[in-house]
Amino acid sequence: MANDATARPWRVANREHRRAYGGTFEIAEAAMSRFREDSELTRLNRRTPATASISRPLERALVAADRAHRVTCGRFDPRIVDALEQIGYAGVPQGHADHAGRMDDAGRVFDRRGRTGHVALRCPVDLGGIGKGLALRWAANALDASVVGAGDPAIGYLIDAGGDIVASGSPGGGAPWHIAIEDPSGGEEPMAVVAIRDRCGIATSSVRRLAWEHEGRTVHHLIDPRTGAPGGEGMLAVTVAGPDPAWAEVWSKALFLEGAAHITALARARGIAAWWVTTEGALEMTAGARVMTTWVAGEA
Repeated sequence: MANDATARPWRVANREHRRAYGGTFEIAEAAMSRFREDSELTRLNRRTPATASISRPLERALVAADRAHRVTCGRFDPRIVDALEQIGYAGVPQGHADHAGRMDDAGRVFDRRGRTGHVALRCPVDLGGIGKGLALRWAANALDASVVGAGDPAIGYLIDAGGDIVASGSPGGGAPWHIAIEDPSGGEEPMAVVAIRDRCGIATSSVRRLAWEHEGRTVHHLIDPRTGAPGGEGMLAVTVAGPDPAWAEVWSKALFLEGAAHITALARARGIAAWWVTTEGALEMTAGARVMTTWVAGEA
């Protein structure tokens, strides 16, 4: 993960509340980044498949990734480091020349050794997207906990981590937060505007910023674990809203990888509030997303 996280708290009772989430993103980066030589994840990937002692934040992240893999029936899988590096999206060397674990392995993402924080990976993992969602979750939890009993008016905040957000309360006057869904083709006008009132995470999986040429073809970072190659045929971007930013991140990627032909069925079956833009430039959304949408380009 590599995040540029900012937080904009409104009506914070005191300076302590502003510092409540302060170290969360540094803790997350130190635990989960494969772009840092000194991160725990880099060290753990290099030890694969040997057992290692890890911190509680990294253990929580691996548990979350393992559960996401199972809940999405394998659509989400963090065991894609080799696939990413083969198309040129490399972090620092992860030291994983030849491991028995493969991302099509239906088993667990990691093995736990007792209850003492010792784990072993089956093959190296990338925690970039879900790591950002977890950092947002932890920051929001810290901020929420810091204002318990602070009295009225209640805090309102929005935390932005490179375009994925978690927001709660109101920016003022009881009004909802209004969040724009960007045009993945690069247009200045958003595709839609969404209103949120209660705590809500919004995450987007898009090829707008991370697409490049590799061996004569255009590739991107959204790897389909079923094929080991960039997926999401017919898709430019998927945005998901939900109570938890980490699960919003997981489902935005899982839905993207379904491609334009199958995304509607999965999103509806799961009851997900989702917006997506196809390579034809069409914006589509589920019923749950429609009720949150206050403005759509072309409908104004």
